[in-house]
Amino acid sequence: MDTTRTTPEALQRKLYFLLEQLQEMARELPPKYQMRVPIELLSGLANCLLNETVFEIVKGLMEIQHVTEKHLFQQRLQIINKHALEIQAMLRTVQSPEEQEKQKHILHKKHREELIHTDMKLVIQLDQKVNDQQDTLAQAGVPGFFVTNKPIEIKVQMYLLDFILRLSKMDIP
Repeated sequence: MDTTRTTPEALQRKLYFLLEQLQEMARELPPKYQMRVPIELLSGLANCLLNETVFEIVKGLMEIQHVTEKHLFQQRLQIINKHALEIQAMLRTVQSPEEQEKQKHILHKKHREELIHTDMKLVIQLDQKVNDQQDTLAQAGVPGFFVTNKPIEIKVQMYLLDFILRLSKMDIP
């Protein structure tokens, strides 16, 4: 007898465990999100999670997201540092206190606009990362995932990702 294969009974126990855990997690959600996570979705997700690959996909996406966020944060810090260096250079070259204040005001305005522009670019990159993650999970057949930019749907997907991550840390029978 081959003991490496999972028996139908073991799969059924695992499925029930996953569904029970998902239902418990869903009950913890704020009411406006609970209604967006019906039992059919949780059941489909539990079935999907019988395949350990989904856990690996989600962990991989999380790692990519953390690296991306760190990189984007570094880009933002570089801009801020460049601004500080520009102010220091101006203070060294401009002698008159009145002229320094005038130049500081001009630089501050320029820096604020540049930082707003940079932040907008970073948000666009983060939004693209979210779309990539949604697409990856949709292609992997994970219920509840599809490409969207609607905040409430993204929030539901974030809750589903949290459920998956929490389950990945459990000892599943």
